[in-house]
Amino acid sequence: MSAPVRAELTSVLEPSCRQTAARALTVVRDGVITGEGPTTRGRVHFSRSLDADDAAWCVRILTAPAVEHQPVSREEANALFEINEAAAERSDGGRFDDLLAKAIAHHAASESGLPVPPRTVALSPDTAIESWAPTRGANVDTEVLEWIARQMRGKRRSNRALMAMVATIVGATAIPLSQLPAVLDIGML
Repeated sequence: MSAPVRAELTSVLEPSCRQTAARALTVVRDGVITGEGPTTRGRVHFSRSLDADDAAWCVRILTAPAVEHQPVSREEANALFEINEAAAERSDGGRFDDLLAKAIAHHAASESGLPVPPRTVALSPDTAIESWAPTRGANVDTEVLEWIARQMRGKRRSNRALMAMVATIVGATAIPLSQLPAVLDIGML
């Protein structure tokens, strides 16, 4: 990789805060959609496909030193959902699905006022999501659960790890049964 290409990648994809991390994730999303751009340079990349390099870019952005000790933001989570939806084909060995579920759990827990580990721990493929993510719905903000359900509802691609996490939380929550369909489409499970 040439020095100018490395410099461009560093300036565009090295976040200095959660807002620039979210922007960097949209660059990855655009590369997934078009098969072109700074994240696909120097390799064959088909449009609407997500490969191990794309997943690695997402990990690199989300665990950058500037954001490592901050919770995943709503903007970053939205960008990950957009990448998930954009990728019709996958060749990443499930790494992105694992990352998506953990990043959404990290965001949900922090938005609910629960403690979260550093991103390098929480988002690691070696860390089980059950070791730190909320398991009781009573501890998770209902608005956050509704937001997750809206993001998952009607999508062409489902994420089993994310659905299992949401089902565990919703299954344990004290939400009245009449409100449950607003939180999660039962048919998704």
